[in-house]
Amino acid sequence: MAPATDWTQWIRADYHGAPFVTFGSRHLVALIAIALFGAWMLRHRGADEATRRRGRLTLAAMLVVNELSWHAWAAYYGQWTTDKMLPLHLCTVLVWIGAYGLVTLDATIYEFLYFMGIGGPLQGVLTPDAGQYGLPHFRAVQTLLSHGILIIAALYLTVVEGMRPTWKSVRRVIAGTFIYMAVVTVINAAIGTNYMWTMGKPPVVSLLDVLGPWPWYLVPVIALGVVNVLLLYLPFWWADRRRERAAATRHGVEA
Repeated sequence: MAPATDWTQWIRADYHGAPFVTFGSRHLVALIAIALFGAWMLRHRGADEATRRRGRLTLAAMLVVNELSWHAWAAYYGQWTTDKMLPLHLCTVLVWIGAYGLVTLDATIYEFLYFMGIGGPLQGVLTPDAGQYGLPHFRAVQTLLSHGILIIAALYLTVVEGMRPTWKSVRRVIAGTFIYMAVVTVINAAIGTNYMWTMGKPPVVSLLDVLGPWPWYLVPVIALGVVNVLLLYLPFWWADRRRERAAATRHGVEA
């Protein structure tokens, strides 16, 4: 009889199993599971306030618990280091402000969560930085959940709670993110880190691989960030245009 599989291999830091396979069968199953969970959460559209609030609090708790579990795991296995655990990556910042926004429905927080919490985390779900940890190792699951729940949270506030960005929020988010990126780059240069990948590409396959060498890939990264924001605003711009045209038509008929 074959020996039973040691389940602790899926949580230990000294993992020696198969590495993470991008778009492998386990990754695809995880993507489907995240999509189904997102669809299940979005069913709260049109529900009463108490039900919607429970949904928001559930997502906020998942973000916080998932993030804290990573810090606890890293500390337990002696992997908590300033070069990867400080809350400076954009997605990490979004975890904390996203949880706050889910609880408070803060409009400014929502703007950043909507514009930055979909495009960036989507890349994190499709090409996760899980290192050598293959699914279903804790580190791989935690990485996918961190990014996946951010996307669901942004969509939840938009679809279920009816929040929406404005043209002014487009400018605020672009300017705010650019300033934050500059600040993080200064911190990276000062303490020898690489948060937001401004000092070098991540050690996994990513979109940055096709954007040229450092530091030149930062230019298309910024440009793509702006395009991402504009594309995410496009549905709202189009809806506003349709309403304006409908209103103008009604006004013309009444006149």
